[in-house]
Amino acid sequence: MATLIIVGMKTSDFDYELPQELIAQTPAEPRDHSRLMAVHRDDGRFEHRRFYDLPEYLHAGDLLVFNDSRVIPARLYGERTETGGKIEVLLLSRLSVGLWRALVRPGRRMREGAAFVVRDQDGRPAMRGEIVEVEDEGTRLVRLEGEENLHRVGIVPLPPYIHEPLADVERYQTVYSRVAGSVAAPTAGLHFTPELLERVRSMGVETAFVTLHVGWDSFRPVKTDDVAGHKMHSEFFSIEGEAANLINKAKRDGRRIISVGTTAVRLLEYSASLRDGGDEVVVAGEGWADIFITPGYRFRVVDALVTNFHLPRSTLLMLTSALAGRDLVLKAYEAAVAERYRFYSFGDAMIIM
Repeated sequence: MATLIIVGMKTSDFDYELPQELIAQTPAEPRDHSRLMAVHRDDGRFEHRRFYDLPEYLHAGDLLVFNDSRVIPARLYGERTETGGKIEVLLLSRLSVGLWRALVRPGRRMREGAAFVVRDQDGRPAMRGEIVEVEDEGTRLVRLEGEENLHRVGIVPLPPYIHEPLADVERYQTVYSRVAGSVAAPTAGLHFTPELLERVRSMGVETAFVTLHVGWDSFRPVKTDDVAGHKMHSEFFSIEGEAANLINKAKRDGRRIISVGTTAVRLLEYSASLRDGGDEVVVAGEGWADIFITPGYRFRVVDALVTNFHLPRSTLLMLTSALAGRDLVLKAYEAAVAERYRFYSFGDAMIIM
């Protein structure tokens, strides 16, 4: 594993002040009219643009890598079989057929062996579940019957800091989402439109699509004072042969590999950590990635990053700081607050070059 964490690095080193009113509650319309901050690592410059200006920062031969995972309706509302008491289940990741890791409320009543039912709009049982195990961090392993009905009774979960209802749930999906499995959107991709994708391709920019199903760690806070004490959860990934070939060829040719989002970064760098050299940087296949990228990490694949503005003290802010440097990233965030950028999932974006 290529994870490297500098001893003594504190979670508080990645804190910043954010006015609540800058947390975006609704997405920009159209998608590519969100703002874009260009961050230049070589001289520390910031430029303030719109996302539809992104092609100005790309060159023929660049390779954009996207995460094509699609958000599933992972939030369930049900009732305890024994008492009829109301419960809420947030599915975090599918471990195998019918077995999920989940958050359950109220947790104190949902111990091992507790059973529940989720009903459809007509009041008929559509899914049944049982708590198999209570894990150390409060998550549950849940056995589900009727998971094929998830699309009928589940609700697409929005992050806890979004309080406005979403008129169109497709706005929490990227336009290229394809493989269902995430519980949170790979939000850097929300800014792309089909027209913008066509524009960048017409410039000679290549595109590749990989899959990493975004799990709890995208919004789980780091609670340890020492960064090294935080444990990342594994997330399922898949890299198809065509995408691996495009990535490996771009790396061999010395062309820029630009990740659209931190989830794609984690997948690419995890795959690279499995290699011992040779012509291939990443390898086609699937598995579970748990890489934790913090300052001090040496990137093997990614040269530049398109990303949103992340929560304070989060693993995603740490990853961004690993690529651009903590001081520069925090200066960029300070400038974004001063310029009234919109933050988090439905907020604005930056490109780090």
